[in-house]
Amino acid sequence: MGRGINMNDSIHSILKQYWGYDAFRPLQEDIIQSVLQGRDTLALMPTGGGKSICFQVPAMAKEGICIVISPLIALMKDQVENLRSRGIEAIAIFSGMNYREVDIALDNCIFGKIKFLYIAPERFYSDLVRERIKYMKVNLFAIDEAHCISQWGYDFRPSYLQLAELREAHPEVPILALTASATPRVIEDIQERLQFRQKNVFSKSFARPNLGYMALHEENKMNRMLRVVKKIGGSGVIYVRNRRETQEVARFLLNHGVPSDFYHAGLGLKDRESKQHAWTTNQIRVIVATNAFGMGIDKPDVRFVIHIDIPDSLEAYYQEAGRAGRDGKKAFPVLLYQQEDREKLWKNFQDSFPSVQFIQQAYHYLANHYQIAYGAGKNITVDFDVVEFAKKYKLQVVPTMSALKFLERDGWLTLSDAVFIPSRFKFEIDFQELYRFQVQTAKFDPLIKAILRTYGGVFDFYVPINEYEFAKKLSVSYETVVQMLEGLEKQQVGSYLKSTDKPQLTFLQPRVDYKNLFIDAEFIRERKDIKEEQIKAIYHFLDTKECRSNAILEYFGEIGNAHCGECDLCLKRMHVEGIEVKIEQEIRVLLLDKPQSLQELIDNITVGDDSQKLSVLRELVDDGKAVVTAEMYYWKAN
Repeated sequence: MGRGINMNDSIHSILKQYWGYDAFRPLQEDIIQSVLQGRDTLALMPTGGGKSICFQVPAMAKEGICIVISPLIALMKDQVENLRSRGIEAIAIFSGMNYREVDIALDNCIFGKIKFLYIAPERFYSDLVRERIKYMKVNLFAIDEAHCISQWGYDFRPSYLQLAELREAHPEVPILALTASATPRVIEDIQERLQFRQKNVFSKSFARPNLGYMALHEENKMNRMLRVVKKIGGSGVIYVRNRRETQEVARFLLNHGVPSDFYHAGLGLKDRESKQHAWTTNQIRVIVATNAFGMGIDKPDVRFVIHIDIPDSLEAYYQEAGRAGRDGKKAFPVLLYQQEDREKLWKNFQDSFPSVQFIQQAYHYLANHYQIAYGAGKNITVDFDVVEFAKKYKLQVVPTMSALKFLERDGWLTLSDAVFIPSRFKFEIDFQELYRFQVQTAKFDPLIKAILRTYGGVFDFYVPINEYEFAKKLSVSYETVVQMLEGLEKQQVGSYLKSTDKPQLTFLQPRVDYKNLFIDAEFIRERKDIKEEQIKAIYHFLDTKECRSNAILEYFGEIGNAHCGECDLCLKRMHVEGIEVKIEQEIRVLLLDKPQSLQELIDNITVGDDSQKLSVLRELVDDGKAVVTAEMYYWKAN
């Protein structure tokens, strides 16, 4: 889809034509109109609320290209494929792509028919990207997961701090910032950091009336989990902290007759896709996953989300729990915890703030690991496996990951999420030269013909290729195909970039002596204070005696009115109140029959425990309904 749709065309006809919907969801149209009026806009929309429509529709209604910033590379790739399947030209730039790939992609955004450019925020450290954006006819900047720009946010990402420069490149272009959850302080901070010309926030209530939040102190979490899964029925997600637990919990459920599977970022792309498909199509009931699972999945009929560990923040919990009940029907987010989990969470928090010396040492090891000489290494990008690295240098994983984040904050490096990037290939000579090469070098001829038959544009762009498919077509081994592709590269006929599914780490500065490495210790102290507040908010959610739903609403700056009537605390309260009503009725009947001593009365009441009976009796005496004289209780006649 090359041209922008005329402004006179209705946004409703765009919605219908490309997405097949007759009407917008609540808030979507208001946000779109705000953007079309050229206003900077912050949209707070719960998970599954249809955020992407809010920037895709207005971008289609205007001439030019929409630039979308997102830290979730897998989600970015899904959205690009989704747009292409609707006949809309879209492209993504993220870590792991080489300079020439990025160069070609950016040229297409300036001179070609691209309508949406998705960029990972760490790519903004590249002069190439920032310079080329100036020459694009941009109609909208969409910043997804906008809470990442705020140091008060639960998932602060240093790479987001560069994004204010978008304003410098195109001062008149509106910014649409999107997030599923943000506290009042974060809402202010997002608008300030993105240099909003005027404050402008659209927000749905954080209330989810159909969700019955449960937070249960439980010594035997596995058995309680099984009871919850069997009692509630239907489809569900179980979140655990690490990859090992995903397999253990899924095996436990399978052994107890619950069709289940496990999911984590360490699986291959095909495995992840097939497991996700089996769950979304209800071939399996339960997916046991790390928090890598769920982004961008809009499955409406999830009846429960169970957390076996305490999440790091209430924002993260709200988003993950919010994947339940998107169809508006009753659903249950259940958090199971022990005292040990609380202590583990606190230790994890402490480990996440290593000393400046530890961070400097980690940088030193990192440069040695990739054999980078002093004064060299600027803009080098490498595959990075944190577990392997930590093991080699005998470092703990949590402090190491945190050290990398602080190194990123101070501009030494960037680190992307793990993502599968397929192999790519591009011919570097023109068609006539390629024909001459085929004639002269017969052994490459079958592969070249197969590439030309399979892919268009391979002379102009890098195209994703599958070595296994070529091996099948040519009846040779995978290794042979790889050798042939490498041979074409050696002969300078083509460029071949191998697939990877590891995080990408880029060194942004030449290597320095680690003792001269500047680390902002004050910033680390500030982040630690903020994180401590977030941990305490989760503890408050666990410890509240009032209402779980209201505790969440208050955290996000909303006033919780009546109790929700659905969470474990409300249900327990209603149960207790029901018992108390019955106790009062029995006391009245017993005392109208004859005065009784305290012991007689307690023995004769048939419901509740002794403390409940005493509590109700005390209230009746305080209210003057019952009286006590010479240690005998009477019902006071009206």
